[in-house]
Amino acid sequence: MQPIKKALRSSLILSLVLTLCLPLGGVMIGVGFGISQPAVWGPGIALLVIGFYGTPVGWATAYAPKKALYRIVYAIMEEHLHTVHEIAAQLSLSEKEVRNKLDQCFQKQYLPGIKRNGDELILNENEALGKEEHYAECPACGARFLYTKDSKVCPYCGTPVRK
Repeated sequence: MQPIKKALRSSLILSLVLTLCLPLGGVMIGVGFGISQPAVWGPGIALLVIGFYGTPVGWATAYAPKKALYRIVYAIMEEHLHTVHEIAAQLSLSEKEVRNKLDQCFQKQYLPGIKRNGDELILNENEALGKEEHYAECPACGARFLYTKDSKVCPYCGTPVRK
């Protein structure tokens, strides 16, 4: 859950900074006009504008979507829900919404070690594609052959290989 937690934390910090720009800008404008200092009220106007437009954008487009994805990942990893139907029922979402959010989670690699098989989530227990092969000579029949760690027996007589 580390990747989604990290993304959620950075979105939260961004949203909070944008939110704090709004009151800080307002205070700087008031103080700057009160003491007649354009060096104070100028940046205050900029902060006010950034806060005014950035706050809803930060919360609505940066934080909220990641929070929804976090909830999906939490349901899978901590609550052990492994089908689209179960997740949809638990989170009060439609199955279509859950499928879309799962696609986003897989694209952003928020669900390592899990793969999707239709509407079911399963543990990815695949091994590496290339298996290491070794040459051996059978102590019983003398045949030379290749073996992998999965099959350490002579293919001709069935004698186990020791190496």
